[in-house]
Amino acid sequence: PVCPSLFNVRPLWSLSVVSVDMCQQVNKPNHFTTAYDIQNLVVRRGLEFVMRISFNRPFAQGDDFQVEFLIGSNPSPSKGTQVVVTFGTRHGGPWSGRILETSGETLMLGITPTADAVVGKFRTYVAVMVGGGLQRTKRDPSTDLYLLFNAWCPEDAVFVPNEGERREYVLNDTGVIYQGSVGAVSHRNWMYGQFERGILDACIHILDASRMPIYNRGNIIKLVRKGSAMLNSQDDNGVLVGNWSEDFSMGTPPTSWTGSVKILLQFVNTGVPICFAQCWVFAGVFNTFLRCLGIPARVITNFSSAHDNTGNLKTDLIFKPDGTPDKRHTRDSIWNYHCWNEVFMARPDLPPGLAGWQVVDATPQETSDGHFRCGPASVSAIKEGLLCHPFDCGFVFAEVNSDVVFLKRDRYGTLTPFRVDKTHIGQAIYTKAVGSPAPMDITYTYKYPEGSGDDSRTMARAEEYGCERDHSELPQTQMSVVISTEQVTHDVNLAVDFQNQGESPQSVQAHLSGSVVFYTGITASQFKDQSFSVTVTPYQTERVMLKISAQEYMPHLGAQLCLHFIVTGQADDQSVSAIKVVNLQTPSLIMTVSGTPQVQQRMYVTVSFTNPFNFPLNNVHVAMEGPGLMSDRTPSSTLSPHSPGRRSSSLGWMEPDHLAQLLNRLNISKHTWPFTFANIISLV
Repeated sequence: PVCPSLFNVRPLWSLSVVSVDMCQQVNKPNHFTTAYDIQNLVVRRGLEFVMRISFNRPFAQGDDFQVEFLIGSNPSPSKGTQVVVTFGTRHGGPWSGRILETSGETLMLGITPTADAVVGKFRTYVAVMVGGGLQRTKRDPSTDLYLLFNAWCPEDAVFVPNEGERREYVLNDTGVIYQGSVGAVSHRNWMYGQFERGILDACIHILDASRMPIYNRGNIIKLVRKGSAMLNSQDDNGVLVGNWSEDFSMGTPPTSWTGSVKILLQFVNTGVPICFAQCWVFAGVFNTFLRCLGIPARVITNFSSAHDNTGNLKTDLIFKPDGTPDKRHTRDSIWNYHCWNEVFMARPDLPPGLAGWQVVDATPQETSDGHFRCGPASVSAIKEGLLCHPFDCGFVFAEVNSDVVFLKRDRYGTLTPFRVDKTHIGQAIYTKAVGSPAPMDITYTYKYPEGSGDDSRTMARAEEYGCERDHSELPQTQMSVVISTEQVTHDVNLAVDFQNQGESPQSVQAHLSGSVVFYTGITASQFKDQSFSVTVTPYQTERVMLKISAQEYMPHLGAQLCLHFIVTGQADDQSVSAIKVVNLQTPSLIMTVSGTPQVQQRMYVTVSFTNPFNFPLNNVHVAMEGPGLMSDRTPSSTLSPHSPGRRSSSLGWMEPDHLAQLLNRLNISKHTWPFTFANIISLV
């Protein structure tokens, strides 16, 4: 006879794992990670994901198992790099686990990582208690798990309350970077490509190359600070080499890049910093790095950005006694624009009210704690002048708030201020609008309106924390000058308006200096040096028109598209001056697609533009790429002067499977995909 009690005891054969299914089809849509072109599961921390484990027999009461997640070469429970998830009443690690469903030999498990868990690539094991010891599954790369920051989780430090902003600042893999100058804003489309194959591994590789301790990679402040340093090669063999010269012979000109993917993959494959970058390239690639890891990020453009101002709030422009610019003694510079990034995060290390958007900048300018990096600096702290808080608030504050001081240098070297412009720096701060390619003016987030009471209080507070402003007492002037011009594609027509607010006529001896400048404000070459005079009647404005033909500046352009004009003048004991930055407008690009777009069909894309000049353009390069469609391609051609039609270059066909990938990824119809594809194109 069989004892009835034997039916309630544990089965005689040991429990073992047959298979582990990471349930990607269920998890990826729930975690907004379907777009990642990767074989493994990608999830976001603070949100439950499911696993299906099949055993060799039905699970019975008394069976004991656990799921283990390991990251790094020396995982440790105390550092959060070895996580044990238990089920039932047995106490486990910080991640929670529950059995959702039992079906024969299969268990469906729910596992929730903590909202502050380490971010990176985890190895997954299932361990079963057998005979008083744990029997683990063998290493299986297919069950590796990528864990990201989670902007959808209120407990995560990067939580963003608005769904539209989450989709824009985390999920959008294309963007717009604004350039040019105030009054002549241009833009550059950029392919972030954070979901492209190999990019997630590349971003983790950057952290590995930085030797950042793995246990710190769940701390958003430490991670973005390390990323800011690693995106430039200045002191740690990071991703990009900065170059603000005319010589790009040893690498790729910054204007040739259309996105981040090629740069990141080349860095990972070669281990060598990529040549070359300027601020928008640093910002574009850094944005890819941040969004790829799940961090809400956007690219910012500050127009008329102060640089090299020795940490004070004065940008000194020095002039000779005759009124011409003294380039030899002028050390400070004003960039036409400068691009950096903002990340959205909590700041538990700061007083309340200073969380939200934080400035981070990967362009190597000054060191911060011994490394070329910048931020995170609270935008709210910058607006309020609270420069005592970390990190680098004073530096960013000066970039958007410096006074421009015009000084005349006499023959003995003595500098005398004759004008102070408190409105030129930080005239406008732009970023891409949510869900639109249009610019969004966010200047108000950095500074109060000039001359308001709040602005005065901010400046006074900044001075309390060590920033020096200009307090020169200048005599009241009755003369002023303003330069204006329309958008320029060929000849430049400057309108110089002299205004006399006095009751007696003024005779002004004026001087015009014209230079081709880098966008950093540094002179590449001077092409215009002209003196003229004008008499202005009382309470009137006298306009002088000055024409600069394209033949005058074209031989000096090189790779630059920016002209810099300074008008100075002397009327009795009054000095006047004005600055005008003119950005040359490049031809508009037109893209057409042959035939009717259809899935699984080859498509030809034709890119064209019209040469507006009366001379031929040689070796024209058109760079083009599309996320999920095609990698970058760069054909070249020659365009005749004033082409009546358009010379075009076919960039080849896109793989049918790539087209299908894009349609599935973006969930858009076959009629709309060319407009997404058209975003990522630039003229070199």
